[in-house]
Amino acid sequence: MRKILLSFITLTLMLGLSTASAWDPDPNDKMQLEVQSAIVGIKAKDPGMDDWFKNAAGYAVFPNVGKGAVGIGGAHGNGLVIAGDKVIGKTSLSQVSIGLSLGGQKYAEFIFFKDEIALGEFKRGNWESGAQASAVLVTAGASADAAYNKGVAIFTDIAGGVMADASVGGQKFDFEPVE
Repeated sequence: MRKILLSFITLTLMLGLSTASAWDPDPNDKMQLEVQSAIVGIKAKDPGMDDWFKNAAGYAVFPNVGKGAVGIGGAHGNGLVIAGDKVIGKTSLSQVSIGLSLGGQKYAEFIFFKDEIALGEFKRGNWESGAQASAVLVTAGASADAAYNKGVAIFTDIAGGVMADASVGGQKFDFEPVE
């Protein structure tokens, strides 16, 4: 009995400490709730994503990116940048692509910053990911094989739509700090 009680106390402390530094959204902020929902969703698809959230210096989450194309395409979404246990900024994503593209898609995008240097570059604003940057499509276990490239890792979680895409383009991001 004593061993079970000790195990229960240890487990409770571990769970409490592991969530102590986690970000908690403001229940009155729609964007924060959407970001939290996207985070919960990606962790449900791939529990290994939890390590990315815990170990990154910061991360940007775009919970609702819309993408459409007929030859020339575009995408746009708004999100938040989180470091530690607080929102440090608002961000937007814009993309233009040219090539063989047709359809529409909705997805969430997650950008992880390995260290303060990579996060600092993003925070300076007008950050771009070129055509050579690739995003990992989240499926069960996908995070295990992912790696940082120049201090950044990008994941996408497709929510719906159909898109045939053989195009070239890049994404541009803006950052606005919050107090």
